[in-house]
Amino acid sequence: MAAPGRSGDPALGTSGQDATGDVLEVGGGSGAMAAQLAARYPDTRLTMTDFDEAMVRAAGERLAPFGDRVVAQRADATALPFEAGSFDTVLSFIMLHHVIEWEQALTEAARVLRPNGFLLGYDLLATGPARLIHRLDGSRNRLMQLGELQSVMDRQPVDHVAVRPGLGRLVVRFSAVRR
Repeated sequence: MAAPGRSGDPALGTSGQDATGDVLEVGGGSGAMAAQLAARYPDTRLTMTDFDEAMVRAAGERLAPFGDRVVAQRADATALPFEAGSFDTVLSFIMLHHVIEWEQALTEAARVLRPNGFLLGYDLLATGPARLIHRLDGSRNRLMQLGELQSVMDRQPVDHVAVRPGLGRLVVRFSAVRR
């Protein structure tokens, strides 16, 4: 169930939520989604993080045209360097499976949300194709089962939790509102 009173931007995958105020994208890689969000929402103040310093540098270059309202910085998703209640929206796009302790990353995402703040993401599920792709590319990962994600979301200080599989159960979309 989407949060009441939210409109959203399906083109950016933010169904049920407009990206306004202070927005955090966790694991934003080279900044592609952050650039789309910054262009679409000119009043948003966006912080994009990634663990990989090379990705942060690439994102910084990509996001430079947006000036100081968009920042790229290095951060560990399991120990975010922000005070509790710092953001109106936290986003995670296809990155949690790269975090071995993805449960802790979701706990951190909920922690840095303001009351009534919106958590939104999507990720790969533990399926044969996802396992094969990651076995071939050799990256460290820990794919999730649908029930595991639901259980972790249920333990967070959030309401309006939605966990929905998509693309033939290859991916999962999740959202919640901070209490």
